[in-house]
Amino acid sequence: MSQSQATPPSGASGESSAESGVTRRGLSRRAFFALTGLGGVAAGAGAYAGFDALRAGGGSHGHDEDLSYDFYGTHQQGIATPMQDQMHFAAFDMNRRANRDDLVELLQDWTYAASRMVLGLDVTVAGAFDGGPYAPPDDTGEARGFGPHGLTITFGFGKSLFRSDAGDNRFGLASQLPKEFTELGPMANDFMDPARSDGDLCIQACANDPQVAVHAIRNLTRIAVGKATLRWSQLGFGRASSTSKEQETPRNLFGQKDGTNNVKAEDTAVMDEHIWIPADASVPALAGGTYLCARRINMTIEVWDGLRLEEQERVTGRAKGSGAPLSGGEEFTDPDFEARGDDGALLIDARSHVARVHPDNNDGIRMMRRAYNFVDGNDELGRLNAGLFFVAFVKEPERFAKVHRSMARDDMFVEYLKTTGSAVFVIPPGIRDGQFIGQQLFDAS
Repeated sequence: MSQSQATPPSGASGESSAESGVTRRGLSRRAFFALTGLGGVAAGAGAYAGFDALRAGGGSHGHDEDLSYDFYGTHQQGIATPMQDQMHFAAFDMNRRANRDDLVELLQDWTYAASRMVLGLDVTVAGAFDGGPYAPPDDTGEARGFGPHGLTITFGFGKSLFRSDAGDNRFGLASQLPKEFTELGPMANDFMDPARSDGDLCIQACANDPQVAVHAIRNLTRIAVGKATLRWSQLGFGRASSTSKEQETPRNLFGQKDGTNNVKAEDTAVMDEHIWIPADASVPALAGGTYLCARRINMTIEVWDGLRLEEQERVTGRAKGSGAPLSGGEEFTDPDFEARGDDGALLIDARSHVARVHPDNNDGIRMMRRAYNFVDGNDELGRLNAGLFFVAFVKEPERFAKVHRSMARDDMFVEYLKTTGSAVFVIPPGIRDGQFIGQQLFDAS
């Protein structure tokens, strides 16, 4: 950790611009006032507490509380990073009167705050317990002493940020709208709630402690006051995917092993082929980025729980206990979609989930899944409002849409699912220290 990453210069803001390519070392004046309720008080010289002191001040909140990931790099964190246990996802809309300068300032402020929080630090030097008694603290304070817990913060841009349906180009990004940024289109069993869909911007915060993930979204939302408004958000728990070969395949709320054939971060050639936006894409400034496809999928838990085991396995195409394909072998054995039993019937039903979404039946398309379970209470009939917040990264949204259309056409699994929210965001590439998220697009526009 460099001193420049952790400690901004004295005062509420620094000097920089999108043109200079240098990110301020501190929050902008407006963000500072948003956090302090228009009552900004200068931080004292002793306000900063180093990372080691922060760790020492709190108790243990998990076995990996000191785990941290570098905020800077070729790609944004939270994509190929080994999946954490908890997630808080949020989508935002820019305020109607916001302009390009407002957007740049917001991204600069978010970048600065995120680069501190992933280290387990407060969003500013003044933090949660300094800065004077007559103003709200800069940081909400509920994660003080927890450590980073593997926190990653990933930022994305919605299609509407580049150009609205009416052709609005108020942020000056229309020339950078990728031709690959296509819509997913309606799917079978869509029951879309517009209030849970789309957005100008998104933030995915993942950590191994729920309070750390929520703290990140909470503080970034505070910083956005006056420039952007929270549109919708989703909490997720109990990762339903694995992104590293060192992680075991987890189970979703249907009790099945989920994402056995998920792309693993160690397979760099596969990541380059299927996940990262290539240099020859329509917008070169996005090379090294990716697309995030999010689907909020409600599971009809009570109906599924009433199915006999044999039917559950027929629908999924895998043994519920081991996760092995019904054609035989172990969990990671390749499914044999031509194998037949003694009665001549296919061992894996052609309409099973594994058959409909497997790369062998979808032109070899693969994706990086980062799905999480959710339970958002229950309805008036006592049925759980629960399911899977499905997040997948692909180098083009159409690749995700093709697999999803294949699933929606005749996958038996769809009978037990209802999609209530959907969104697609382009994830800009990573940045180096001194840049702000998405700066490559602004420099090119």
